[in-house]
Amino acid sequence: MTSFMHVLNANRLLTELPAVERDSFMAVCETVELSFGEVLLQPAETITHVYFPIDSFISLIVVLDSDNRLEVAMAGREGMLGSSLVLGIEETPMLALVQGAGSALRITAENFQQLLLSSPVLHQRLKRYIYVVMKQLATSAACNHFHQIEARLARWLLMTQDRAGSDQLNLTHEFLAMMLGVRRAGITLAAIALQARGLIRYQRGTITVLDRPGLIEASCECYSKDCALYAKILPI
Repeated sequence: MTSFMHVLNANRLLTELPAVERDSFMAVCETVELSFGEVLLQPAETITHVYFPIDSFISLIVVLDSDNRLEVAMAGREGMLGSSLVLGIEETPMLALVQGAGSALRITAENFQQLLLSSPVLHQRLKRYIYVVMKQLATSAACNHFHQIEARLARWLLMTQDRAGSDQLNLTHEFLAMMLGVRRAGITLAAIALQARGLIRYQRGTITVLDRPGLIEASCECYSKDCALYAKILPI
């Protein structure tokens, strides 16, 4: 029981739920392992399961066509996958791809919708989380249009590090280019610039964060604003 409680509290949306809601949640969830590159949901696909990451994280990607994809949000231990069910919508608008392997709590869509009816505190936290995601999606759209690649890369690395819980990130330039919606050459130049400033080290598909405060300074202000918004809307 203690071990399971530790797992439950690892996801910030589930921290400090009332005992009755916590027990109801534990009764219908299971722990699963997610693999890097695993596709959990395709655009417009009916949601069958909801995921609350523990030490894994998921990229939410807009797919325009086979050659054009852009990551617009992430869901790690601060969030969830399947939030459209909270709004009564049973399909997902984006591709959900596991970016960081690890564990997650999983609930069937049917059990999740029943759980919301008897869990007002959880329901309220999830509605507030949806607001945070909406604001982050709007910020991402503006950030991708107005900010330089170097600052956007710094922001994205910080977001990934937050969810990975590690200074070492296994990322290729090709993957980064797809996530940020830019040419690979642009990612290479931005990574070289950050490395020259001693903020990161890039070698053989691995990026190591060497100076997190410096990376925050190099990032556009979108990163700090996103963190502040989450802390304001979803305080622990």
